[in-house]
Amino acid sequence: MAYDVVVIGSGPGGYVAAIRSAQLGFKTAVIERESLGGICLNWGCIPTKALLKSAQVYDYIKHASDFGIEASGSANFEAVIKRSRGVADKMSKGIAFLMRKNKIEVINGFGKITGKGKIEVSGAENKTQTVEAKHIIIATGGRSRQLPSMPIDGKKIIGYREAMSLPQQPKSMIIVGSGAIGVEFGYFYNSMGTKVTIVEFMPRIVPVEDEEISKELEKNFKKQGIEIMTSSEVTKVDTAGNGVKATVKTANGEVTLEADVLLSAVGVAANIENMGLEAAGIKTEKGLVSVDKFYQTSVPGIYAIGDCVPGQALAHVASKEAVICVEHFAHADKKYNHQPEPLDYGNVPGCTYCSPEIASVGFTEAKAKEAGYEIKVGKFPLSASGKASASGHGEGFVKVIFDAKYGEWLGAHMIGYNVTELIAETVVARKLETTHHEVLNAIHPHPTISESIKDAIEVAYGEAIHL
Repeated sequence: MAYDVVVIGSGPGGYVAAIRSAQLGFKTAVIERESLGGICLNWGCIPTKALLKSAQVYDYIKHASDFGIEASGSANFEAVIKRSRGVADKMSKGIAFLMRKNKIEVINGFGKITGKGKIEVSGAENKTQTVEAKHIIIATGGRSRQLPSMPIDGKKIIGYREAMSLPQQPKSMIIVGSGAIGVEFGYFYNSMGTKVTIVEFMPRIVPVEDEEISKELEKNFKKQGIEIMTSSEVTKVDTAGNGVKATVKTANGEVTLEADVLLSAVGVAANIENMGLEAAGIKTEKGLVSVDKFYQTSVPGIYAIGDCVPGQALAHVASKEAVICVEHFAHADKKYNHQPEPLDYGNVPGCTYCSPEIASVGFTEAKAKEAGYEIKVGKFPLSASGKASASGHGEGFVKVIFDAKYGEWLGAHMIGYNVTELIAETVVARKLETTHHEVLNAIHPHPTISESIKDAIEVAYGEAIHL
């Protein structure tokens, strides 16, 4: 079984790499040990958004009177989970359709690199086959990272995968870690009626975000009834009883938290074990595959993309890395007419889909100052947005950061209703090296939440109209 390109893994990095390879005329195959679409479509990005939408609908019902409507209802946890799984199944079938459409062969099993251009695939009933390819792309993604103090057992100590398919709704939950996974599940379970406590090792939640974003989210979460513990570390978890008992080290001493279940949301570990990387001479560092700017590993003809290489572990990053990787070797094979541009990891948007949502790109205010920039900062509260107020979501703000000397758009940070749909404007503008003049001279529609970006820029340059 010989191909031009074989991709190991079919997540948002793998399936995109396979499709782009097929589009460029390569005979292509994908090796997948589980479900097409990988973690993102089956156990990550997509089904979590379905859960969060159910929570949002339930919130609307609970606050229907705020909109002048009399309504009541209760949440059917099992039905909510079932809907989420249905959405994931539909998306996975969509990837299967794209594989057929692009004449990509899907090989079910676990892929292990056994030599230059060779992969051994272990399938069902321990049957193995050897697949050969000129180009091999490792796109095996990641899984929940485990800490020694709280080993995941899938029942009382769970990861994100178990969190979206629990058979029954827990009455109480401890969430360790307040990155995107932690706060999204925190919002979901709290909205459904579970008592949620978030424990974060760093001094503030969503610690990679701008400090003002962290403060705003913590304020909103506490208002929703979520308990927040920062500068705190879970040192031990006891699962001997009916639920869990977590020993938490805080600045004021140790405390014990009790709950039905504990969700470990402390990051992602790459799936690169038992793949024959070391034997093949493929270099790794700190649990990730080492690659160059075009995702070539230390072995010619073998590439790696997505969560198993350094960089942001995000679906849209994996997809873009896939395209760059394929177009690079396609150019060398004279199947593509120009060399692709390497990815600018400083202009990658991040989105968190709790409520209120968070979206950001570029420098935070603190990082801009650390980098030596003299900056102009504009902040526009969504309480002053007509569209946000009409939508019943006046919480949050849009914050923009510009270089005072040249007008370069250094960063944007947003928290509020639907802001994940706004951040692309900043990404494109920064890519085009736009200054504040171009944005202010581009008409933003009214009433929209998107015009809050323009309003924030007006604040930064002392031209505020709506504040």
